[in-house]
Amino acid sequence: MSSPRPSTGSAGHTNGNVHVAEPEPHISAETAEQVFRRLTERPAELLRFATAGSVDDGKSTLIGRLLYDSKQVLSDQLEHVEKVSESKGQVLDLSLLTDGLRAEREQGITIDVAYRYFATAQRRFIIADTPGHEQYTRNMVTGASTADLAIVLIDARKGVISQSKRHAFISSLLGIPHLVVAVNKMDLVDFDEAVFDSIVDDFDRFAARLEVPDVTFIPISALLGDNVVERSKSMDWYQGPPLLYHLEHVHIASDRNLIDVRFPVQWVIRPPATSIADYRAYAGQVAGGVMRPGDEVIVLPSGHRSTIAGIDTFDGPVAEAFPPMSVAVRLTDDIDVSRGSTIVRTHNQPTVSNSFECLVCWMSEQPLNASRRYLVKHTTRMAMVGSADVRYKIDVETLHRDESASTLELNDLGRIHLELSAPLAFDPYRRNRVTGSLIMIDEATNETVAAGVILDAEVDGEETGAGIAGTKTERSPNVRWQGTRMTRERRWSSLGCAGATVWFTGLPGAGKSTIASAVEERLIAAGRPAFLLDGDNLRHGLNGDLGFDEIARTENVRRTAHVARLLAESGTIALVSLVSPYAADRDAAASLHQKDELEFLEVFVDAPLEVCEQRDPKGLYARARAGELAGLTGVGAPYEAPAAPALVLSADGTPVEEHVERVVEMLTARGLIS
Repeated sequence: MSSPRPSTGSAGHTNGNVHVAEPEPHISAETAEQVFRRLTERPAELLRFATAGSVDDGKSTLIGRLLYDSKQVLSDQLEHVEKVSESKGQVLDLSLLTDGLRAEREQGITIDVAYRYFATAQRRFIIADTPGHEQYTRNMVTGASTADLAIVLIDARKGVISQSKRHAFISSLLGIPHLVVAVNKMDLVDFDEAVFDSIVDDFDRFAARLEVPDVTFIPISALLGDNVVERSKSMDWYQGPPLLYHLEHVHIASDRNLIDVRFPVQWVIRPPATSIADYRAYAGQVAGGVMRPGDEVIVLPSGHRSTIAGIDTFDGPVAEAFPPMSVAVRLTDDIDVSRGSTIVRTHNQPTVSNSFECLVCWMSEQPLNASRRYLVKHTTRMAMVGSADVRYKIDVETLHRDESASTLELNDLGRIHLELSAPLAFDPYRRNRVTGSLIMIDEATNETVAAGVILDAEVDGEETGAGIAGTKTERSPNVRWQGTRMTRERRWSSLGCAGATVWFTGLPGAGKSTIASAVEERLIAAGRPAFLLDGDNLRHGLNGDLGFDEIARTENVRRTAHVARLLAESGTIALVSLVSPYAADRDAAASLHQKDELEFLEVFVDAPLEVCEQRDPKGLYARARAGELAGLTGVGAPYEAPAAPALVLSADGTPVEEHVERVVEMLTARGLIS
C-alpha cells in the first residue's frame, strides 16, 4: 500500500512516491522562526496547465479530486459539497467543487475560462479550466495559450473522438511542450489494460501528424481516485507514476528560451528631476534570453545600438535578468527608445517585417471582413492591418485544408497572410511564445477578434503550424531563419529593381546555356542585376556530390531552386539553365517561389532529340549511344516537356539574339525590367 502524499506545508520531502520525514535532530537545531518559515513557505516553481475534454469526460471531477486530495478545499465549501451529495443519495461528488464555474458560464461570460490554484510541497499550480464543447474552441485557445502542459481527458468507453483530436491539435498549434492524455473512467471498463492500449495506439497514430514533443498516457479513475494522486491497486499493469506525481516532476525549466534576448519595452521611466538626477530606464518583462550589464544591444525597429549600463528591480539592481522577470534596463547611451521598441542582442536579432504568415483562431461572432479596420497587438507594439488574406481554413478533425475559404468565422482556425502599416520585431511562435504571438482587435468596437501564432518564415506551407500535411520540412533541426531589418520592399526600392527567376529547361544540347548566358550579358549591360546558375557549374561545387539517378536529379533541382530564390529575393534576376527533366521537380521549384510571392518564369528551349544529337557539344550523346554513359536524358532517361511554360523558344535556326529579345520582352511585359 502506497504511503499518503504530503500535504502543502509538510515538514518533509518526497522520495518517489513515499513520504520521508525529516530527522528530529535537524528540526531541534532550527530556531522557531526557521521552523515556521519552512512549514509555511510555498514552493517557488509554478506549473500552468490546461485541462480539456469533451462533455461528461470527467474533467470537473478530476479538478475536484486534485483540489480535494491536495487539501485545497475550504471547510465550508467541503461541507456544502457533502450535504448536496448526501441529498442526492450519492457518494462525495467532487465535481460539485467546480459548480461555481458552471454557474458563471450560464451567465454568459465572454472568455469562458476559469482558473483554479493549488499547491503541493513540490510545486505550485494554476489550472486553466477550459470548456470542451466544439463551439468554445476559442476559449480553449485562450486558456491554453500560457500553459506549460495540457491534460486531454478521454472517456475510456468512447475512445479517441473528434474533440480529443481537436484539443490535441490546438495544444500542438499553441506550442504546449508537454501533453498528458488521461484515459478516465477506467473503472467503467473493469480497468481493462487492452482498452487503454487501444486508446494509446489510436491517439499515437493521430499525434504522429502533430508536433508534440512530449506525450504521456495515464489511465485514471477521477471518481475513485485511481492513479490521480495515489497509484491504483486495480491497475497494477500500469508501471508509470500517478497524475499528480507527473505534474510535480515534469521538467519545464528548459522550455523557456534562454538563448535569444528579447525585451519588449513597456514603459520609459523618467522620474522628476528633483528625485533622481538623470535617471532614464526602460521597463518591461523579459521575453527571452539572459540580459547582463555590459551586453551590447540593438533597439528595434529603429536600429540604434548601445550597451546595457544596469538592470534594476523593485528590490534593487541585479546582475542578470531572464524570463519572466520584470525589470528596468538602463543603457549607456541616450537614444530613442519608447513603448513598442524591442531590445535584443546585436548578433541575435528577430525578424523585422510588416508582412508575415500566421495561424489564427477567429474569436468574434462577426466574420473576418476585408472592409473593416483591424489592429494587431504584438508584445507592447500596435500596428494597423493593411490586409489579411486567408490562405486556407483548417478542419481540426481531419487536419485537411480548405483553400477555397475566403473568410474566417467564429471558432475557425486558419492560416492568413498579414500586411501591417508598421514593422514588428518577431520570432516564430515555436521559437518564442511571447514574440511569436499576437491578437487582432476590431478598431471600431475594441473587441479582440482573433488570436494568432506567427509561423516560421522558412517552413513550407504544407507543414507549417503542426505538421498538418505530414510532409518533411526542408530545414535542419534546431535552426531558425535569421531575419534582418532589410525587408524585400526596402531592398528592391533602394536598388530600383525587382528580383525573379527565369528557369530554362530542355534536352541536353538544346541551347539553354547559350541563350541564358546571352540574356545575362544583355541585362548586365543594361545595368540590371542578373546571374546565371548553370547546371554544369553547380555540379562543380554545390551539387558536386550528386549523381544522375532520379532521386539525385530531384535533389539537384531542389538545391538550385533554393539558391535561385535567394538571388531573386536579393533583387537579382536568377537565370537557371538546367535540364530538370521531371515536371514535378520544376513545379516544386515554382511553388517555392510562389510561396514567397516571387516571379518564376519557365522557358522551354524546344529542340528535337535528333537536333540535340547532331549538335552534341559535350559529346554526351555519342558516349550514351556507345554504352559508355548511362541515364542520359533523352536516351537512357525520360524528359517531360513543360505543359504551360511562360515562353517557348524553338530551336529552328533562329539566331540567339532573337531568342534573347523574346526573353527581354517577356521580362518587360512582367514589369521586371523597363
